Amino acid sequence: MPAAVLHVAEGVALPETKQLPPTYKNPTSTLATIPEAELCDGSIPIIDLEALHGPRRSHIVKQLGHACQHKGFFAVKNHGIPKTTVNNIFDTSREFFHLPEEERMKFYTPNPNSDIRLMTAYKDEVENVFVARESLKFHCHPVEDYVNKWPTNPPSFRKKAAEYLTNVRRVEMTLLDAISESLGLERDYIEKRLGGHYVSLNYYRACEQSELELTYGVRGHTDPTIITMLLQDDVPGLQVLSEGKWMDVNPIPDTVVVHVGDLLQAISNHRYKSLLHQAIVNCEKERMSIASYCYPSSDATIGPPKKLIDNDHPAIYKDFTFGEFSKQMWKVITPTDKRLDVFKCSAA
Repeated sequence: MPAAVLHVAEGVALPETKQLPPTYKNPTSTLATIPEAELCDGSIPIIDLEALHGPRRSHIVKQLGHACQHKGFFAVKNHGIPKTTVNNIFDTSREFFHLPEEERMKFYTPNPNSDIRLMTAYKDEVENVFVARESLKFHCHPVEDYVNKWPTNPPSFRKKAAEYLTNVRRVEMTLLDAISESLGLERDYIEKRLGGHYVSLNYYRACEQSELELTYGVRGHTDPTIITMLLQDDVPGLQVLSEGKWMDVNPIPDTVVVHVGDLLQAISNHRYKSLLHQAIVNCEKERMSIASYCYPSSDATIGPPKKLIDNDHPAIYKDFTFGEFSKQMWKVITPTDKRLDVFKCSAA
């Protein structure tokens, strides 16, 4: 996926942009429920990934499908990613973001299609808010095709990132098989449509108390992905919109958060809803997260399969390719799943 797609999905203007493009839909005004939303307490479904490989698979698949349908997200435990691998990717990523600015800016480019791209925090002059996240986004599958484009400072970066991302890809494939199965499809239905893999290393500095009310980590958005896998450090910051209220998704040790993206919403015929989420900042401690994005090949068909369509469940979306979806995002940009509206069937 070009960097531009993820860049757009998060409602982020280019750092040097002083005004938003004319086609841009204000990410605050288009989400009418957000200003009135109250913070709510809630629990995140936890899926035991290891149990997918045993006699309880059918039960776990049902749990996973229920979480996708009713929550739009879940956490996975016993995922098999070694704890040292997780610690290493956080350590080397944190080292990168603590490098002098001139060193980090070697990866800044205005080209949204670059294989690796640094995006900096910026001021939105239109909304008069500050979006505090700094992120390094890059393609990572297959690893051997891209690793030579990754940072060499810190020296450990390439090795530790490659180790983590290889593990994440394995977890992703296991999950996609189970998600396909939860929809009543062949296990490899989604896998056959896969393209590459993209990662975003996200860094949020602690902000001043006086700036907190006008500072976002990342504003509310859904992801134009099949699924997104998010590794959090021990600092809270992720929030999801659940039943009209923002819900804190606090870090749970040794788990990875997974949520539904726009393209899975289309494949599932709207049974699984793309998750609206945001990141907040605090005044006490920096925060890091690592998001891995799963997306199809450009010519992959994304519409719902015939197995999910009947008289009681008419097709919500027509068939479209990921390439068509990507092009449409540049025409009418929105931070939510409304980017799918152009692909809805006329009767939907």
